[in-house]
Amino acid sequence: MSAARTSSTGQVVVVGAGIAGLAAAHRLVTRGARVTVLEAARRLGGKLQVAEMEGVRFDLGAESMLARRPEAVDLAREVGLGDRLQPPATAAASIWTRGALRPMPKGHVMGVPGTADALTGVLSDEGLARVGRDADLPRTETGDDVAVGEYVAARLGREVVDRVVEPLLGGVYAGDAYRLSMRSTVPQLFEVARRHDSLTEAVREIQAKAAANRQTGPVFMGIEGGVGTLAHAVADSVTAHGGEILSGRPATELRREAGGGWRVTAGDRVLHADTVVVAVPAPVAAGLLAAESPAAAAELRAIEYASMALVTLAYRRGEVSLPDGSGFLVPPVDGRSIKASTFSFRKWRWSAEENPDVVMVRTSVGRYGETEILQREDAHLVEVSRQDLKAATGLDATPLRTHVTRWTDGLPQYPVGHHARVARIREHVAKLPGLAVCGAQYDGVGIPACIASAYAAVDWLGGDPSGVQQLTAHPVQSLHGGAGE
Repeated sequence: MSAARTSSTGQVVVVGAGIAGLAAAHRLVTRGARVTVLEAARRLGGKLQVAEMEGVRFDLGAESMLARRPEAVDLAREVGLGDRLQPPATAAASIWTRGALRPMPKGHVMGVPGTADALTGVLSDEGLARVGRDADLPRTETGDDVAVGEYVAARLGREVVDRVVEPLLGGVYAGDAYRLSMRSTVPQLFEVARRHDSLTEAVREIQAKAAANRQTGPVFMGIEGGVGTLAHAVADSVTAHGGEILSGRPATELRREAGGGWRVTAGDRVLHADTVVVAVPAPVAAGLLAAESPAAAAELRAIEYASMALVTLAYRRGEVSLPDGSGFLVPPVDGRSIKASTFSFRKWRWSAEENPDVVMVRTSVGRYGETEILQREDAHLVEVSRQDLKAATGLDATPLRTHVTRWTDGLPQYPVGHHARVARIREHVAKLPGLAVCGAQYDGVGIPACIASAYAAVDWLGGDPSGVQQLTAHPVQSLHGGAGE
């Protein structure tokens, strides 16, 4: 079939309709641009998806957004979801470690404490004593970047990493703390650690600044009906502003045109655009950029991904008795199958209200490098989730229904040097007029970080590089909101 030519003078094409691509399209159409969004899948929203079971809606991916950053909450309000924003009904959570559910420590930065006392109850006496020796140790250099686990273990001991830092970071990146970049995943801590000999002293500086700023309001925010509704509300707003969204239309080729602008091939359709935003995962972006920027494509191909699965279980309320709180995290060192569990009916008021007779619980399985368990059948993932839930909480009821969601290569990894790779990618892309990139593989995997990446890409196309420069210089921490718990 011959390709049909579509004249699109002044056209902007956005490749990808995950939250980054949709956010970019939304900013463009609200600024008056003519936008076409190409999405390979039939469903929009990427990892932001909602399903229903026993009359209760639930998220298939991210279930909350970091509210201390404005991008996601502001966008939700812009697209008419302001009255559906809800903070968690409870912020209390636990760590399942050393054979018991233990209250999540307070007074830490991504698991790194300001004092040993902050981790009392989670660490052993030996582990607490090791934290206390931090002030007496010689300085540990961070260099241009360092692995979070490597640096924290050198200062405070491996037990802090294995039992607190690892489950918290794993909940965001499904990664290995001993590989993940401190500069890219916990940039606030990286910056202060460079100025202090003592890591606990550096954490206390962060805590003092936070207290001085008197940040109020919830740390996280959800949306009635599920965070996945955000993507569809943004898509509806894009089309209401005149934008075109084509699902089931993968972009297969991206080439510069002789007279300027870009030719984007999507099946039997060819679009001619002045500017293009590439908002797809790194392997797909690499394929699209290979012809015009082999160097950028090579860097993108080097970005690794972790796979994971979410198991959602619906129970009869009368058959369930669970501990207080919103759920728990699980350190890998304890050898369990699940890495986290969320008691959705406790965490989200709307989840309990949609069907008062049903209790929704979800678990997550899979971390970077764990491939064997994810190759098993859905029924096996349900069974290991039930076994671990029983061991942790005593829950032994038979679920009414279950749902397994697999995110194969779902979470980009940020190893040491990630910030430099992102800078090189943007340097190569900057040589291609009218092209910008955004998404989870650059500046943070959380929803606000992805939206910020999209806005920076749009600003770059508009001639304002400050947003991209700021992201590159100060990578965005994502505390929550990836596909993990």
